[in-house]
Amino acid sequence: MKAGIVGLPNVGKSTLFNCLSNAKAQSANFPFCTIEPNIGVVNVPDARVAKLEGMVNPERVVPATVEIVDIAGLVKGASKGEGLGNQFLGNIRETDAIIHVLRCFDNDNIVHVDASVDPVRDKETIDIELQLKDLETAEKRIERVKRNAKTGNKEAQAELDVLLKIHETLLAGKSVRTLDFSEKEEEYVKPMQFITAKPVMYVCNVDESAAVNGNAYVHAVKEAVKEEEAEIVVLAVGTEADITELDDYEERQIFLEDIGLTEAGSAKLIRSAYKLLNLQTYFTVGVKEVRAWTINIGDTAPQAAGVIHTDFEKGFIRAEVIKYEDYISYGTEAKIKEAGKLGVEGKDYVVADGDIMNFRFNV
Repeated sequence: MKAGIVGLPNVGKSTLFNCLSNAKAQSANFPFCTIEPNIGVVNVPDARVAKLEGMVNPERVVPATVEIVDIAGLVKGASKGEGLGNQFLGNIRETDAIIHVLRCFDNDNIVHVDASVDPVRDKETIDIELQLKDLETAEKRIERVKRNAKTGNKEAQAELDVLLKIHETLLAGKSVRTLDFSEKEEEYVKPMQFITAKPVMYVCNVDESAAVNGNAYVHAVKEAVKEEEAEIVVLAVGTEADITELDDYEERQIFLEDIGLTEAGSAKLIRSAYKLLNLQTYFTVGVKEVRAWTINIGDTAPQAAGVIHTDFEKGFIRAEVIKYEDYISYGTEAKIKEAGKLGVEGKDYVVADGDIMNFRFNV
């Protein structure tokens, strides 16, 4: 599961990527600096991991991770192949969620492709290009499905109804994600990989002075996206990128406090991206290893076991489950058992975020 960083050229995408992953993607003051997508595997900040480590003192600790992809800047006309349009759209299609970076700062030294700063206009530029590409995808599919629908094929007729609904939505300048689909309709929609069906989060890239309270540009973005129910993260990307260059943790904290932050905005962004991808964490805890495992929200115990090894899922017998809060309260497995807080769950158990699990299986 990976989230793609998108936006117009020169809005701070590669700087954000560097900040998140500590990878040194090239960033420069001209469009199309990023050509091939850079991919970073980023640790998900989670205070629970540190707490468990302090209690167990394991030989090693493995946090949860999320993949972040830095994608080339998109320009007007990308849906028709302008700039690096085809490459951009191909790369974004392969991601599972979108982190849309919007420039919300003034700086005469950093050029803007449209010669002025207007994040709402920039958002609309990208939205239109993505919608136009999806419109093209829908129209091609409609032409194919129509032929089968005319023969009386009920499956084709049902698919055509869904496609026409999508087509109408895109023509109205709305994204596919604004539509609600039934389970059956999802079967037609998913294989199409509509770009605007992907969940989105907006990152308002501000200067240092606006890192805590935002600015007029941020307020305009919030107003523009209020009906989307999308998360907005305000981040002084350049400043935080400079802070991540510091090796000393305490020094980094001092710099963050100086600009009024208790933690790096990038940490909040990573956690938000994790949720955007519909992911959650369960833990395995022992003296050898404390580990955070990544699963989809709604996964059952056997599916969670399969993340460790496919044999665990195939031969699943039961899961022993301790709630994170109980582990912290009682401190040891023996005390948890005494208190009757160790749950024994079967195949239908839906794993909750933070569960500490041990699997019994037989292959």
